[in-house]
Amino acid sequence: MPPDPAVKSWPLVSSRPVASYRIFSLRTDLKINPRTGEKHDFFVLDCPDWVNVVPVTSDGRVVMIEQFRHGSNTVELEIPGGVMDPHESDPVAAGQRELREETGYEGTRARIIGRIFPNPAIQSNTCHTLLVEDCELRHATEFDHAEDIQVRLVPLDHIPHLIASGRIRHALVVVALSHFLMLRRDVRTAP
Repeated sequence: MPPDPAVKSWPLVSSRPVASYRIFSLRTDLKINPRTGEKHDFFVLDCPDWVNVVPVTSDGRVVMIEQFRHGSNTVELEIPGGVMDPHESDPVAAGQRELREETGYEGTRARIIGRIFPNPAIQSNTCHTLLVEDCELRHATEFDHAEDIQVRLVPLDHIPHLIASGRIRHALVVVALSHFLMLRRDVRTAP
């Protein structure tokens, strides 16, 4: 469905950096409301692109991870993924790296099955969802200095219940698994 032509882009008047941190930078953009002509300031978080990986074994299990998340102060059941490194331009290669480092698993037919904007109201980045099939444990894990991860093999048919029950509640993971479940059901995009 194409965007409504009545909704216009807001022209950029100016942009200035506010702060820069290890995982994001903050800027303020001055833009003009095309309906009223008034100027407004907007804060934007510039983050690197992210990757999420749906790794599936040949016997129908999803390679998942559990880890403590500092924002929510909870242990979350998730899929492997993370920030694309500054030198990485290929989300497929980045996703395969994250899968190997966080779980030790590798697989075949790695491909992008979805792309989303994590929060287009305030963030500029894209999250790429990668499917990797026939995954097998082939390596030792290589956690980052701030990671403490446990690998879990979850039967594929348990995934909808784990989402519905709130056991899987990381929004980007739910979206990635939804892309995967739609692909399995052969849901095609409308013409």
